Amino acid sequence: MLAGVVVLSLLAAVAFPALLAPYNPLAINPPDAFQGPSLEHWFGTDESGRDIYSRVIFGARPSLLIGAAATAIGVGLALALGSLAGLGGRVLDFGVGRLLEVLFALPGLLLALVFIAIAGPGVVTSTVAVGLSTAPGYARIIRGQIIQVRGSGMVEAAVVLGRGRAQVVRRHLLPNALSPVFVIATLGLGQAVVWAASLSFLGLGEPPPAAEWGAMLAAGRTYLTTAWWMTFFPGLFIVFTAAASTVLGRGLQRRTVR
Repeated sequence: MLAGVVVLSLLAAVAFPALLAPYNPLAINPPDAFQGPSLEHWFGTDESGRDIYSRVIFGARPSLLIGAAATAIGVGLALALGSLAGLGGRVLDFGVGRLLEVLFALPGLLLALVFIAIAGPGVVTSTVAVGLSTAPGYARIIRGQIIQVRGSGMVEAAVVLGRGRAQVVRRHLLPNALSPVFVIATLGLGQAVVWAASLSFLGLGEPPPAAEWGAMLAAGRTYLTTAWWMTFFPGLFIVFTAAASTVLGRGLQRRTVR
């Protein structure tokens, strides 16, 4: 329930940031620079006097949208690879399997950095890079599900009844094999948000002074000993997002297993 409240709050921040944030996230006010958390500025202010609470609220939209888009890219690519491996015969299964093994040899974030080094930095590039780095794990899960369902009695019965291959795949195999995809995507959303924030922290995502959680962490690291709130609150929301999506995903996973 707590995870659900956190997710609903984040969705409200994505949909209605202007209603929840009392200040303009980009408006600078140098006299108010480096103010600590107070009743006027709940999360304090940054080096330019901008309200950090407002920036965190407005930062929910790009952070979550990048994470959601990256998850969609990863799941979409995994659906193609997993289906190709599970339905395409031994040769294709062998080829896709070897490709996934090569991708698994590189850590996910390193794979994203390699892609950005080739394609160049930017929000779109970072989103695609995170999606590509999460795809191998999804693809292996989807392939296993397809193979498991393909050998089930339900599919065998459909073949015995004279159903065509395309009809069996469309009506029986894919709907049952891909049912865990939503759960997988929910579990992976938090990871995608963390990785997207990591790339922004490294200067490969939203450029400053954008109100994006990873960029805010990067801006606040210089003042970590004197203005800890500049990094604490954006980081806290990243943790909340990852934890809440993981808890919800686990809950959905248990319900699916039942």
